Amino acid sequence: MKPIQHNFTDHGHANGHANGDGQPPFTIVSKLAHWDSSASVRTKPRRMLQDDEAAGKLFFTPELVPVARHPLVEQLGPETVRALQVRHLYRYLDFTTRLELDVINGVASDIALGKAAIDLPDVMRADAFRLCTDESHHAYFSDDMRRQVIEATGITPEPSATPSFLRRLRAIRRGLPRDERRLSAILFAVVSETLISGILAQIPRDERVVTGVREIVADHAEDEGRHCAFFSQFFTYLWPQVERGSRTTLGPLLPEFIIAFLEPDTRVIQRSLAALPLGPYEVGSIIAEAYPLDQLNSSAREAAAITLHLFEHNEVMDDPRIADAFRERGLID
Repeated sequence: MKPIQHNFTDHGHANGHANGDGQPPFTIVSKLAHWDSSASVRTKPRRMLQDDEAAGKLFFTPELVPVARHPLVEQLGPETVRALQVRHLYRYLDFTTRLELDVINGVASDIALGKAAIDLPDVMRADAFRLCTDESHHAYFSDDMRRQVIEATGITPEPSATPSFLRRLRAIRRGLPRDERRLSAILFAVVSETLISGILAQIPRDERVVTGVREIVADHAEDEGRHCAFFSQFFTYLWPQVERGSRTTLGPLLPEFIIAFLEPDTRVIQRSLAALPLGPYEVGSIIAEAYPLDQLNSSAREAAAITLHLFEHNEVMDDPRIADAFRERGLID
């Protein structure tokens, strides 16, 4: 991918690459211009667990932990259900920490430092510095809340394991030519930062969930709304600069990135269920019934609505091979 030279202003906006008439097709604007007065790291206090579990509150939205709602699990009693919900929270917080520090901050720092292999306006690089700060804060408050929940509940997390999305991303990158590995990470970041997960959408509004957890997820969701705008604009700027060969190689991986981000980590869930008084067949049945394929596909399409629109708007699907890859994953018709 070869950098393209442009002339930019330094006044909070910059013209994008020109079309055939010499006029820019869009304008680059700061998506984090009001960061000092809106970012959670600047404006929100440390979120603390309050003594509201005694009022019957939960640590996670039950509908988002379907294995804990299975009859075979419910018959083991409320303490088992509660422990599975708490451990699901731990996995979500670990997922967030690893995503922000292992993936997104690497991409954001490359953009900020001008190492992203594309020519960028300075306003976008300035936003990337702010984004790095946000993501580090998200990792911090996720780890902080995890520690608070351990102390409050006495429920220990499962042994540390690399999240499935990170295993998948690393496996994909190993199969790519070296010069396309960085671009694959950038594209994964675009995907992950433009998806709207059920957790970010539902937990802040679910008053059944303990206050501290709702507050950190709400803080995260507010920041991610701005990050979504940043990465949407960034992709619109990036994709025309990607060489045809790289599009052919990496375009069909975009649906894989979506699925890798959204699919349940069944290996870890299986290990968690296997620690209960359940047989292997029962564990397999619980997972299959809790995560039916048609429901996973429907949920993925809903969560990826903005991402899919972004790709369609930038004519990504005009390549039949890329479109076919999305169809095979059930993300488009």
